[in-house]
Amino acid sequence: MDVYCFQTDTVWEDPKANCDHIAAMVEEEASVSRIEGALLIFPELSTCGFSMDLNRVGEAADGISTQFFSRLARQHQSSVIAGLAGVDRDSERGLNEAVCFDSDGSEIARYRKVHPFSPAGETECYLAGEAPVIVEMNGWKVAPFICYDLRFPELFRLAAKDGAEIFPVIANWPTPRVEHWTTLLKARAIENQAYVFGVNRSGKDPNFKYPGASLIVDPKGEILAQAGAEEVCISGKAERGEIDEWRAAFPALSDMKLV
Repeated sequence: MDVYCFQTDTVWEDPKANCDHIAAMVEEEASVSRIEGALLIFPELSTCGFSMDLNRVGEAADGISTQFFSRLARQHQSSVIAGLAGVDRDSERGLNEAVCFDSDGSEIARYRKVHPFSPAGETECYLAGEAPVIVEMNGWKVAPFICYDLRFPELFRLAAKDGAEIFPVIANWPTPRVEHWTTLLKARAIENQAYVFGVNRSGKDPNFKYPGASLIVDPKGEILAQAGAEEVCISGKAERGEIDEWRAAFPALSDMKLV
């Protein structure tokens, strides 16, 4: 499966501007690459940035951003994972979610960030999720995670135990901790013998600067592609033979014990 990771410079609290910009970026990539049938991945809160102002960025489940990514998937006949800001109807708190779309534009899963980033006050604005979500995309078992989740390996382990083979990690990961980002992405790939697609944003917002540094890592921990700080799309391929052969040759997952 071909995978395209779109490292965008998100416009602060402006969903329409971000949707327009993402559409143009995908069109540009489609003009030079065959993205039909691929998986396209976009950063955490990709249409608003890491904002705590739900009055400005919170959307209903069928809001502008969901509708946009559904059309994008259908238009390019590609699967899509994108980070969106939703709102819980009961509590009126936010939902930091990775929303998954099939190539016909249908929504097939929503994963809610299990670990909101408490140092930035995210826990006060956004409801935490409860568990990983595994969704089948193009014949692969995919478990998306979001930013701060990366620091909690037990979450990835639970998904691996249930058969996950690909971990997209979408993020707004800031520049001061970029070395942690790179190291932890590689660690999650190695320990779970899985593909990891780390998709960060670039640029800056009123609170943070972002290094980009999106990363594609294979099940042995080898880096297949790595972005710099600029806005860019990087791509890689998940190879069925590679993951199956490595898991069979070095069956560490069969010795896993969760206590």
